Amino acid sequence: MDKKTEIQSRIESGLTEFPICEYAFIDPADLSFSDRVRWVCEHECERYNTSWACPPAVGTVEECRVRCARFTGGFIFTTVSEVEDIENMEETLATRMEHEEVTRQVRDLFRKEKPEELLVLSTESCAICRKCAWPDAPCRHPDRMFPCVESYGIIVPDIAEKYGISFLNGQNVATWFSLILYR
Repeated sequence: MDKKTEIQSRIESGLTEFPICEYAFIDPADLSFSDRVRWVCEHECERYNTSWACPPAVGTVEECRVRCARFTGGFIFTTVSEVEDIENMEETLATRMEHEEVTRQVRDLFRKEKPEELLVLSTESCAICRKCAWPDAPCRHPDRMFPCVESYGIIVPDIAEKYGISFLNGQNVATWFSLILYR
């Protein structure tokens, strides 16, 4: 068993502890980026320009693409949450924090393998602080803050489809994605 497969096997063994729905080890070169995804952040998200986890603080889409290209491996995973009404954003977003905790635990599992560098992207526009320090001061919790996958301009449905991960898991089911890049 080569070193990469050995590390992946150890990580997969540890994943059994978490309520992960689907996952895949990916090649970061397979990530698709689009300024259109960023346009949605800028024009439809109330968190735009309010957090270190969101644009413009994360950099341009091109800067994010270059940052992601430095990594040699990737891991994408989902958790799911049932809600009474998927269109009720308050109810749906309330289930996101459970996913964020799983993301922290999976990140810690990867850290045990001692990669040179990790980049963790998740669902957050970051809700750790009551008011983010952006843009006046550095992030107060850089080790706990995960930028949103979409804030990087990553087209999540593309990578999910390429690796056979379900994007839609039924009516009134929220599917949450996280991406961990490593080298």
